[in-house]
Amino acid sequence: MSLPDLASLLTPQALVIVLLLLALLAMVGFGLWWMAFGPRARLRRRIAVMLGGKGGKAAKGGVGLSAMQRRKSIQTKLKDAEATRAKKRGWRLREDLLQAGLSATPKQYVIASIVSGIVSAGIYWLMKMPPVGTPLVAITMGLGFPKMVLGMMKKRRFKAFTKVFADAIDVIVRGIRSGLPVGECINMIAREMPDPVGGEFRLMAEGQRLGMTLDEVLQRAIERTPTAELRFFAIVLSIQQQTGGNLAETLAKLSDVLRQRKRMRDKVQAMSSEAKSSAGIIGSLPVIVATLLAVVAPEYIGLLFTQPTGHTLIGIGFTIMSVGVFVMKQMINFEI
Repeated sequence: MSLPDLASLLTPQALVIVLLLLALLAMVGFGLWWMAFGPRARLRRRIAVMLGGKGGKAAKGGVGLSAMQRRKSIQTKLKDAEATRAKKRGWRLREDLLQAGLSATPKQYVIASIVSGIVSAGIYWLMKMPPVGTPLVAITMGLGFPKMVLGMMKKRRFKAFTKVFADAIDVIVRGIRSGLPVGECINMIAREMPDPVGGEFRLMAEGQRLGMTLDEVLQRAIERTPTAELRFFAIVLSIQQQTGGNLAETLAKLSDVLRQRKRMRDKVQAMSSEAKSSAGIIGSLPVIVATLLAVVAPEYIGLLFTQPTGHTLIGIGFTIMSVGVFVMKQMINFEI
C-alpha cells in the first residue's frame, strides 16, 4: 500500500476510533493490573495464606485443643463471611437496592433507568445538539447515572451505620453485664437507636420473633448491610454460641477495635482531603471553562458542536477525561 493510500485512510473518524480503542485497552489493562496487584488482591492473598497455611503445632492437653478448635471455627466463619459477597448476578440488583435502604423492586429500578435515559436523550435532541451524542447521553443517563446514585446512597447508608454501630455494641455490653439476654439487648437497640442501626436491629428482632435463629438473622443482616464491622459482630456472636466465653468482654474489645478503625479512617480522610480536592478541581476545570466560554463567546466554542472536527475533538477530550478521572479515583480511594 502506497503512502497516499495510507494517508487517505487516516481520516478524523478513523483517528477517533483508534484513540477510543487505545483508551479502552488502557482502561482494561489498568483494571486487570489493579485486580491482580492492587490492595484488595494483596488482601485476598494474605487471607488465603492465613486460611490455607500450615498452623503451628497444637499444644498438648485440653487448652491446646480448645485453641485449635477455636482457630478452626474462626477460619470457617471468615470463609463463610467472604462467601456471602459472591452472589449470583440475578440477586445483585436486589441486594444493591436493599443495601441502599430502598423499598423499590428491581423492575421499578429498571423502568426508572429506561425513562431517565429516554427523557435525557429527548432533551438533548430538543436542544438541537449533535446527533452523534444522543446514544451516549441515553446510555450515560440510563445506565451510569442511576448506578452512580445507587452507589452514593449505599455508601451514605453504610457510613451512617458504621458511625453509631460501636455505640450499639456498648449497649449490648452493658445489657449483658446487667444480666439481660442478647435477644433483649437487640430489642433495646431496635427501640432506642436511630436508623439505619435501629432499623437493622428491628429486622433482626422481628426475625427472631418469627422463629429464626441468631445465625440466620445475622446472615440476613450482613446481606442488607455488608460492612466489615457487622461481619465482625456476627462472627463474634456465632463463635460465642459454639465455644462459650465472656461475651461482654469480647464485645467490649470489639467496640474498642471499631472505634480505632473509625479514628484511622478519619485520619486517612483528613490526610487525603488535599488530594481529593485537587482531583475535584482538575476534573471540573474543563466543564467550568466550557460553560464560561459558552456565556462569554458562544460563537467561539460553538464550532465544537457545529463542525465535524469539533465533534472529533469532543470525543477525544471526553475519552481522555474519563480515563483521567478513573485513574485519579483509584489513586485517592483508600479503604480501611
